[in-house]
Amino acid sequence: MIENLTEKTEARMSKSLESLAKSLKRLRTGRAHPALIDHLLIDYYGTKTPISQMATITTEDARTLNIAVWDKSALKIVEKAILEGNLGLTPKVTGTNLKIPVPAMTQERRKELIKQLKNEAEQAKVAVRNIRRDLLALIKEEQKSKNITEDDERKNSEIVQKITDKNVNNIDEMIKLKESEILEI
Repeated sequence: MIENLTEKTEARMSKSLESLAKSLKRLRTGRAHPALIDHLLIDYYGTKTPISQMATITTEDARTLNIAVWDKSALKIVEKAILEGNLGLTPKVTGTNLKIPVPAMTQERRKELIKQLKNEAEQAKVAVRNIRRDLLALIKEEQKSKNITEDDERKNSEIVQKITDKNVNNIDEMIKLKESEILEI
């Protein structure tokens, strides 16, 4: 049961970390990177299509994104979707491409982002702890039904706790890294 439990715990908790990593990529840090807009859905011929399936998104420099839309007739649609995306970004049409200058962040915006960042971190930690709670309950249930001994229960509980601590520390590391990125001027 120990090996299976370890794998199950690692797999479930890593999904929480992956989810946090995805949401951290979308936080605007004052630097241009494709993850800022790659989640936007464009209404393209009646179908919601991710922008990454309609265009090539590249960084021109540290503060400019370049979007090369494959279907030139969709240029205005993509521009409109970016404007309506509530990202604080204003695309400029340059011939057959869109250029998006990423404005520098104000101190107020940095504080808002850090608050949001800490909220996201707390949600991820709660998710990890909920997984721990569920697994500890499962271990207790196994012990009550005499499928495992008390020693095995204690050993398995310690393993789950170690994995939980490792994942909470990983969350803290991810947040520290992103926070330093946000505070960088």
